[in-house]
Parts: sequence; structure tokens; C-alpha cells
Amino acid sequence: MTFKRVDAGETMETRRFTVRNESFRCRVCGAWVEPLGVGCRNHCPRCLHSVHLDKLPGDRAAACGGLMEPVAVRSHSKKGYMVVHRCQACGAEAVNRLALDDSRQPDDFSTVLRLMGSSAGY
Repeated sequence: MTFKRVDAGETMETRRFTVRNESFRCRVCGAWVEPLGVGCRNHCPRCLHSVHLDKLPGDRAAACGGLMEPVAVRSHSKKGYMVVHRCQACGAEAVNRLALDDSRQPDDFSTVLRLMGSSAGY
């Protein structure tokens, strides 16, 4: 399998993952969100909300378009801390990596801690 470098705004198809690393404005808090330095960002680093756009990561095939509310934080042994989102429109859930160590725009640690405290037992 051949890989190529993917810059902000470009896409690369893989078997089940379309890489999209684009900037956007958060529909909840209005923050301007920059692409990640490494990986793909799908949520606002300030309020952690997302939008239900994908069936498979990056495919933009979900017709829902509802707000994805952060409902919990989980720890994954290989991927690190993950945020659990639930769609406010259809109830779908998705789990995504947190970007706590991004050099340009890391996820807000105090927001992550508040979510961890409110989701204990999730």
C-alpha cells in the first residue's frame, strides 16, 4: 500500500478512512478551528463539540448534520484519551482522539477535565 503526504484541505482514500484535516468554525461556541499538526481534527478544541457528518471517518456521507455533544472521555491503551460524542439529532455515537498535545491548537484541558468529572460512570 502506498501512502502520500496529505496537507490541510486534501483528502486521501484508504480502506475505511478518508483523511480530512480542514479548518472550520464551531457551530456551538464560534471558535475558529485550525487543522491538526498531525492527524485529523473533527471537533472544536474549545468546547469539544462536533457535527455529525460521517458514516465512516472522513466520508461526509451522513445525512444527519446534527450536533455531536461530548458526553464522556475514555482512555485507550494505544490511542490515549478519547472523547465520546453523541448526536443530539439521531443519537449516533462516535469516539475520537483528543488532541491535548497539538502544538498549534490543543484541546482545552479544563474542558476535558470538566467532561471527565460529569461523565463518571458513563
